[in-house]
Amino acid sequence: MANVRWAGLLGLYVGAQVVGLALADPFRSEGIATGAGSQGATEPIVLILIIVLAPLAILFFSRRQGCLAGLRQLILIGIAGSLFFTLYATFLLFEPHGPILLPPYGAEIALDPALALAGAASAALYLALLMEPQWYVVDLAGFLAGGALIAILGISFGILWAFVILGALMVYDAIAVYRTKHMVSLADVVTEMKLPILMIMPDSADFDYTAAPSLQEQRGQPVEERSAMYMGLGDVVIPGMLVASSFVWLPTVPAFLGVSANLWIAVGALAGSLAGYAVLMRLVLGGNPQAGLPLLNGGAIAGYVIAYLLVFRSLTLGLTGGL
Repeated sequence: MANVRWAGLLGLYVGAQVVGLALADPFRSEGIATGAGSQGATEPIVLILIIVLAPLAILFFSRRQGCLAGLRQLILIGIAGSLFFTLYATFLLFEPHGPILLPPYGAEIALDPALALAGAASAALYLALLMEPQWYVVDLAGFLAGGALIAILGISFGILWAFVILGALMVYDAIAVYRTKHMVSLADVVTEMKLPILMIMPDSADFDYTAAPSLQEQRGQPVEERSAMYMGLGDVVIPGMLVASSFVWLPTVPAFLGVSANLWIAVGALAGSLAGYAVLMRLVLGGNPQAGLPLLNGGAIAGYVIAYLLVFRSLTLGLTGGL
């Protein structure tokens, strides 16, 4: 059954990348990433600090007496708010005529279908995560958030800054998993709180995530006896940033088979991350927690470099794209 879990997570991983690619250009046209392409070093440093400090903050408050329920509620509200924002931006893409005016028209009463749909969807996901956070609800919320985040980060950071962020987080993830091990502790806490910060793929659809043993307990079981496999949402989003950034910020000149150069290189970055994913899954099947970003980010960067050299035959690597 390990192959089922492996393939299921692969589907979520690739699907989120495809969603991120599909949303990147429309999000950019809508101006969602204000100031994109003109940022200095401040924004990448702030993003890295948030990614580094947020897990520490979650671990700190989760260990305080009586704080776990309140922390879970706060994070769920934040996730619901983020989903509302990104879903609204997405639904707007399918609303070409703008808000619908309702009678009496002189009173300027309007119905915005995108706003209503985003509000209903984010509220429904929030309630489902709050009351019955089954694995498919957690995966759906994580998938939607992951795809939108890939697009937003891709249009917010040019190629050079995407390289810097991916490189820095490769090192951080390795330290956090193998040295300090606080990412392993974070995974335990996130699983206990049933938050959509992990993607879950069980052996069967009737897997009850609400009654599942903790990750710590599962690590004491042989791999073949574990009922589900887990992958951090950051392992999906961070390498996806380079995929989306490549698509948005590189030239769209025609290349092979009528496909534009930027799409070829985005596919190259995705293919490289999938090579890293294959190696990662082999290690995960050994039974121990593994740092995903060194392999996933490293594969994405390698795939980008190889594709860029093949398409443009230049050592500049397009690092000024988006600056």
